[in-house]
Amino acid sequence: MKALIVDDDRVLADVLAFTLRREGFQVLMAYDGEAALQSWRAEQPDLIVLDVNMPKLDGFAVCRRIRAQADTPIILLTVRGEEDDIVHGLGLGADDYITKPFSPRQLVARAHAVLRRAGKATPHGVSRVEDLVHDPSRRELSIAGRNPVSLTPLENRLLDYLILNSGHILTAEAIMSHVWGAEGGDRDMLRQLVHRLRLKIAEACGADDKGPAAVYIETVAGLGYGLTVPSASE
Repeated sequence: MKALIVDDDRVLADVLAFTLRREGFQVLMAYDGEAALQSWRAEQPDLIVLDVNMPKLDGFAVCRRIRAQADTPIILLTVRGEEDDIVHGLGLGADDYITKPFSPRQLVARAHAVLRRAGKATPHGVSRVEDLVHDPSRRELSIAGRNPVSLTPLENRLLDYLILNSGHILTAEAIMSHVWGAEGGDRDMLRQLVHRLRLKIAEACGADDKGPAAVYIETVAGLGYGLTVPSASE
């Protein structure tokens, strides 16, 4: 499976390349927007990791041009963290968005997630956060070794995204874009989906929806949701 890394910071690009090669990817490199488009046309990679701030063509422009012709999964990288930039990048068709600095482990997890959404097989996939285990390929959730609970495709996608960002609050807009895409979903649909996923988590814990399992998905009024998984000692 091919991954195209596009970043004018060659030191960081080499680190990302090493990380993805270790995961079994064949890695292609480009250091500006024009070279990225040339490599994409010639090599047709399965995944693009694309920096926003680059010479010649920035990442937003590259994303726009690629998305006009293909649905290749794209993860944007940037030092920007403002919500408007995140919404803009997702609105252009990016599949995910990571703000620098970030860990290689986070990139790997997000790469597998966007590839799964695109229907592309990856060598890894099971996610673990403390006692919570999520197998997105089987669409199953289990907690503390109890029997797994089946998830719908939307529940599966939501949990996958929350796990990738566990410990952080995600805006409703970012979650809706990830789960339904740029053109689908609204806040009422998201509230209903979160409620259904909370019920599944409660079922996996052996509790009802009013039990302690409900705290796994935190709601921040006016902002969004985040996954909080207590450790086994808590």
